[in-house]
Amino acid sequence: MTLTLVDWIIVVAYIVFSLLVGLYFRRRAGKNLESYFISGRSLPWWLVGTSMVATTFAADTPLAITEMVRSHGIWRNWFWWNLALGGILSIFLFARLWQRTGVLTDNELIELRYSGKPAAFLRGFKATYFATLYNFIVMGWVINGMATVIRQLTGLPAELAIISCITIALIYSVMSGYWGVVVTDLVQFVLAMAGSIILAVIAVQHAGGMDALMGKLSMTSDFNSNTLSFIPGPSDGAAFIQFLLFITVMWWSSHNADGGGYLIQRMLSARNEKHATLATLWFNVANYALRVWPWILVALVSMVLLPEIAEKKDAYPAVIKMVLGPGLRGLLVTTFLAAFMSTIDTHMNWGSSYIVNDVYKRFIRRDATERHYVFVSRLVGVLVIVLAAVIAFYLQSIEKAWIFVWAMGAGIGSVLILRWFWWRVSAWSEIAALGASIAVTVGLEVTAFVQNAGQGTYSLFATAPVIFGTEIGLHHKIIMIVPFSVLCWVSVTFLTPPTQRETLHSFHKLVKPGGLWPWPTSKEHSVLRDFLPLYLSAVALVYGLTFAIGNYIFGRFVAGSVLLLIALIGSAIITRFLNRQNWSVTTPDKQENGV
Repeated sequence: MTLTLVDWIIVVAYIVFSLLVGLYFRRRAGKNLESYFISGRSLPWWLVGTSMVATTFAADTPLAITEMVRSHGIWRNWFWWNLALGGILSIFLFARLWQRTGVLTDNELIELRYSGKPAAFLRGFKATYFATLYNFIVMGWVINGMATVIRQLTGLPAELAIISCITIALIYSVMSGYWGVVVTDLVQFVLAMAGSIILAVIAVQHAGGMDALMGKLSMTSDFNSNTLSFIPGPSDGAAFIQFLLFITVMWWSSHNADGGGYLIQRMLSARNEKHATLATLWFNVANYALRVWPWILVALVSMVLLPEIAEKKDAYPAVIKMVLGPGLRGLLVTTFLAAFMSTIDTHMNWGSSYIVNDVYKRFIRRDATERHYVFVSRLVGVLVIVLAAVIAFYLQSIEKAWIFVWAMGAGIGSVLILRWFWWRVSAWSEIAALGASIAVTVGLEVTAFVQNAGQGTYSLFATAPVIFGTEIGLHHKIIMIVPFSVLCWVSVTFLTPPTQRETLHSFHKLVKPGGLWPWPTSKEHSVLRDFLPLYLSAVALVYGLTFAIGNYIFGRFVAGSVLLLIALIGSAIITRFLNRQNWSVTTPDKQENGV
């Protein structure tokens, strides 16, 4: 397929817009690190929350959703739907707590919360690890996904197109820093939602409408009993076990349990606690309830229109190629381009913040000017994106790469949550939890390599190891990694010295989290007040709306209406809390806290 002149005009218009954004914010971003990485803590909730949604939608996302639906069924989206249970913690707990710390990066919290050399080591190690290995894999699968789209939709050489896209993202994000990231994210969100909905509607019509689509699905090669199920039945043992593990273990055990690096960056960029809370609420609603269903519909259509496609991840762009005409093709290509650039610029900016603030400024050059640190940040951004591009060409399955990244941080989530509320958690606790997760995950990957490299059948992150005759799948990894990691960190916590009392006292005075501390704590500012009813209300809102929309799409109007009512009740309770909350009391004075 080749794009028409109209298509190219749409694509070029977005590229020009992105470069103009970079030029416009260049001076503002260059003032200091706070401006370059978190926009001077000045952003409104709607911009912050929309940026959160946009940056979690990359070119690879609908491709991975298509892989999941075609390989397992709709229920497999619980692999990431479960994360809403953790994301909702951030609405009423961590968005407010991160705002109170006044840190520039989440790693900076480590030396506020812990003491001594273990804290310094942990800060430097986590910054380096997540900015490099973790970040390279994430950016690699994003680049890999975009390469698939370019190859399918334009006919251009994927390498040339990817280099061009990366260069454009690099130019505007290096110039404008976080300012350029959030402004382009806003436009990207609008494009992404419009493009995905238009594609879903046209694709379903191309398949003959919803009734015809449902009838034809059962005759496709990928169809199984769980294809249309939102929750797998107990009769499908492996799928049901995975679902149970997703909703009971996975959401609290991951490295994103208290927000997640680039989402925390956005919480820190909000004007105050109220804006951080509203932003995180909007993100969870839009991310889980609104954006996924058009992708699922296109995945189902692809099963009918392209039943024998070799690579399942190729099916989404192949549907675009099949059903859209001039103009709309350009819109979808621009949507993917914008999604790609919004994620790449986020990870580049976020990874640079770790390297510069938590490694370079902390351990190497502590007395330089702010302009020097901004200059170094821009250089680091270039290096990060170049190395990520190299990783991209070794990835085969986007879904499997997602699983590997989750596994590397599995088990540390409980530490990240409890460090805010339990004084006995120490730097050694985090070191043990993260070290255990990495050791098991890398060990399994090495095992897969050793077992398959000789036959030439090994693919990075896509080949499963076999242990005692069993192929190790996602549910096995959850069962293996999480309990082992938790056992390690709990044991190490009680076998090592606690954090110095002075550090604990300063942290508690600054953040006022509530929980278990060696001294009486006031409930006046604690985020734990009214937490349980608010949490349950947000769960009702997010999941009620998510599956209300899904049921309406598939014609299950009674179930959809009941779920919508549940979502509205949850929304009403949350609205009542937001209206009565005295934000001026719970938001600490940043000058007093030394920010």
